Amino acid sequence: MIRLGVIGTGGMAGEHAKAFKEMDGVEIVAACDIVEQKVERYAEKHGVPATFTDVDQMLSEAELDAVTNVTPDAQHHPTTLKAIRAGLHVLCEKPLATCYGEAREMAEAAQEAGVINMVNLSYRLSSAIHRAHEMIAEGVIGEVRHVEAGYLQSWLAGREWSETSPGSYLWRLSTAHGSTGVLGDLGVHIIDFTTYAAGDLASLDCRLKCFPKVEGDRIGEYVLDANDSAAMTVEFQNGALGLIHTTRWAAGQGNSIRLRIWGDRGAIKVDLDEAWGALQLCELSDGGRAEWKTIECGSAPSIFQRFITSIQTGENDQPDFARGAQVQKWLDACFESDAKGGPVQV
Repeated sequence: MIRLGVIGTGGMAGEHAKAFKEMDGVEIVAACDIVEQKVERYAEKHGVPATFTDVDQMLSEAELDAVTNVTPDAQHHPTTLKAIRAGLHVLCEKPLATCYGEAREMAEAAQEAGVINMVNLSYRLSSAIHRAHEMIAEGVIGEVRHVEAGYLQSWLAGREWSETSPGSYLWRLSTAHGSTGVLGDLGVHIIDFTTYAAGDLASLDCRLKCFPKVEGDRIGEYVLDANDSAAMTVEFQNGALGLIHTTRWAAGQGNSIRLRIWGDRGAIKVDLDEAWGALQLCELSDGGRAEWKTIECGSAPSIFQRFITSIQTGENDQPDFARGAQVQKWLDACFESDAKGGPVQV
């Protein structure tokens, strides 16, 4: 039995609990949150026997094999390092940290401690992106030439974020509450999604924007200053060019991810609004005609399943902390590019 502790009991922690409770051989034995009422409600809802409001106390008193870290972005680094020092395997929410230096420290600490480490880049659940990765590596569409990718949400275009359970939304809009904006929340996914299939980046030119939302851009203790739209032009290491963008202002796009990759012998399209387990493949015929067909890709295990399997086998699956640190390096470059108003090498 793998004994699991949960650090941070906000909304996403409920999804972690549901996923782990469906697995044989896993038991959530403890949960921790600095807000006592929150962790007590979480424990009651998910049947967790022990609760804590101090992570050090949980790590010293609860009998644990692993933790899942679902704290706000800025708390990933300190809380994860404590778990690693306690000899525990760690699944950490994304982004791995709020800067590359901290993410690299986490990756190095986990490697030195010999613990399983994974970051919840949850759209790896799509079997289509794994098949796209394989096809491009196999040269099915030839040399990659051009890429277009977007992750679009719509919730800032409505009012529910400020009127219904606002605390669950507002921290995402406030840098003082640990948010790195849409870039850290959604950009981390679309950058991982894109580069996993198309290859690593060589340079990028990014613009970030925080649009006015309410009068004074403040709600209670929350100053609404985190970026909520990001657009970047990128060059891949093989010389291909690309466009990557993300926003929370895309009315009509509840939670949409699309990736299109063009090579010199064909193209691949992955659209999670249409299917998580299928992609579109264009293979150029001898006459140069573009012929599209659907490729069924089956299913892929969730990050939660792969984390537990990694603990059981001792073989660290992907995406690990090293991958999380690499993506964080590109996120840092986005902030640097926006600040200087021009491209940066990565």
